[in-house]
Amino acid sequence: MGIRSVAVYSEADHYSAHVTAADSAVALEGNTPAETYLRGDLIIAAAKSQNVEAIIPGYGFLSENVDFAVQCEAAGICFIGPTPEQIRQFGIKHIAYEAAANADLPLLPHSELLPDVEEAKLKAQTIGYPVMLKSTAGSGGMAMARCTDENHLVDSFPKVKREATKLFSNDGVYLERCVDDARHIEVQIFGDGHGHVIVLQERDCSLQRRNQKIVEETPAPNLSDDVRARLRDAAVRLGMLAKYRSAGTVEFVYDRTCNEFYFLEVNCRLQVEHPVTEVVYGIDLVEWMVSLAAGQPPHALYSPLTSKGVAIQARLGSED
Repeated sequence: MGIRSVAVYSEADHYSAHVTAADSAVALEGNTPAETYLRGDLIIAAAKSQNVEAIIPGYGFLSENVDFAVQCEAAGICFIGPTPEQIRQFGIKHIAYEAAANADLPLLPHSELLPDVEEAKLKAQTIGYPVMLKSTAGSGGMAMARCTDENHLVDSFPKVKREATKLFSNDGVYLERCVDDARHIEVQIFGDGHGHVIVLQERDCSLQRRNQKIVEETPAPNLSDDVRARLRDAAVRLGMLAKYRSAGTVEFVYDRTCNEFYFLEVNCRLQVEHPVTEVVYGIDLVEWMVSLAAGQPPHALYSPLTSKGVAIQARLGSED
């Protein structure tokens, strides 16, 4: 694209691929994420030192951090992604549920934020076990627990709140009905920020380990044409209502016992699995994001796109 790139890196990542691939790189003193990649002030200082005009946060660390997006704008640096208000709206799950309800998306039975375990016990009785106890600020399958009965819920409640506080600095939790015979289907959207939103097919991310996606496939197999159309329509409705800007993913849980789907969450960022969508459409979503942020929306955003073939991505993970 003819744009100079600047990378930041921790001491541990000095020889990582993104450092050598960039035109220049700035070291962040420290090794841990908390000391480096989660320090928005250090990243903005590095950007200023290199006369950077825009920051693309990728799909981790500060990519869905509303404070960082606001800090970038305050510093006169373009945040490549959704608006801070959209990150705020969709980043907190119980607020995202309200937006989904306004867009007439199907929702699982769920609770509001739970002030204490006694309220959680009452709500679980109404919803019916098993239930999922989730962090309202959570993502990536973290800070959640499947609870099969009241004893399990009582035991899990403080653990999930502690994990949510540690990972997301927000201990708010809520309950949602658990769908055991489920598939995880997500729909890729892209919006111009003015109400025009398109769908770039759906992905199946059902094969997971410890709530972490392992295999992603597009298009999602074994869906009827009706379900596929309704999934895409629901994602577009939500995106249009929010006048969504840039790349995002609307995630659904699909109940195989009744062939129905329910809104799960919105990821206000580029997904790790975005390359499978790029392969079948022959596009570059990162290039789209950068072009839109530069005030030059990609022409393909307003033209009919046709996918070709199937793409599958598998992740390699490490465990302690």
